[in-house]
Amino acid sequence: MRRFSALGFDSAGAAAAALPFGVNFSPRLTQARQDEGNRGVHMMQETDKTSPPAREVNQGVAPVTYGQGDRPPRGDYARARTDYTCEQQHDRYSLADHDTYRRLYVRQLQQLPGLACDEFISAVHLLGEPQQIPRFEELSDKLHKATGWQVVGVPGLIPEEAFFGLLAQRKFPVTDWIREPREFDYVVEPDIFHDLFGHVPLLFNPTFADYMQAYGVGGLKASKLDACELLARLYWYTVEFGLIQTPQGLRAYGAGLLSSAGELRHSVSAVGPRRVAFELDRLMRSRYRIDTFQATYFVIHNFQQLFDATEPDFTPVYLRVRETMKLSGEIEAGTVLAGEQEFLI
Repeated sequence: MRRFSALGFDSAGAAAAALPFGVNFSPRLTQARQDEGNRGVHMMQETDKTSPPAREVNQGVAPVTYGQGDRPPRGDYARARTDYTCEQQHDRYSLADHDTYRRLYVRQLQQLPGLACDEFISAVHLLGEPQQIPRFEELSDKLHKATGWQVVGVPGLIPEEAFFGLLAQRKFPVTDWIREPREFDYVVEPDIFHDLFGHVPLLFNPTFADYMQAYGVGGLKASKLDACELLARLYWYTVEFGLIQTPQGLRAYGAGLLSSAGELRHSVSAVGPRRVAFELDRLMRSRYRIDTFQATYFVIHNFQQLFDATEPDFTPVYLRVRETMKLSGEIEAGTVLAGEQEFLI
């Protein structure tokens, strides 16, 4: 499994391929969770110091990815550090790059009212004026003051362990290149626009920011329990394609929705997809669509629900889910189970 290893981002449509897969600032985190995060990062660092697996440490080439494609992941991995982070090199962006970012930003901003959650809308302006691609160091200054997070550049797709390790340290990896003009409506891999516009605004929300760190800590454990596929489903159905119930109705908070001009409206208001209440075990049994709009969306009540879901040790959760799947199988996308809450349009 790799982070977004073949996830196509269609600004006019859906994610079209697959997600096959210490700084602890916030006072909301318990001391136990802070210690856990530091231990997770420490364990990863100790592994790197002894006999680092090739998949965890940058070898100067793009990581192996799952799924099929006509070319390997783009990006200059030779200039990245061992943890896959790299300098942004803002002066290398062309006028065309800045214009592509501006046009994507303006188009997507117009889609948000009545579809995106208030927490996202209230924070998106913190990305700065869209006339040019944001500078990571300036954005990190604002983000760190708010929630202790920072954005770090990466050359493209990175292995799961590297991704989890950065999240556990409250560092969000952002691809440092932007799609070409001919890819305006579809880009195979996540680019800087998706990563910044889709993900970063909600990192200004303390509760969601804590959830993202908890996910990273959980990911470091999952990689040792051979449970990354189950954990990937949690990321897919929340961080990328999650919906939230508000007094005004359903709203999107997932980055894959918020950065898509097509699926954003579809997820919130179209007749057809099934919108069911978030429940961790059920979600981890659920398959997802990789070739079209999602057939199932999971709905949370608030971001605290997400954070609370990551509070327990997932080891018994993985065991329970695997046992259930042995008996009852996985749940196909678009399925509503008997007795579960469905949100109807």
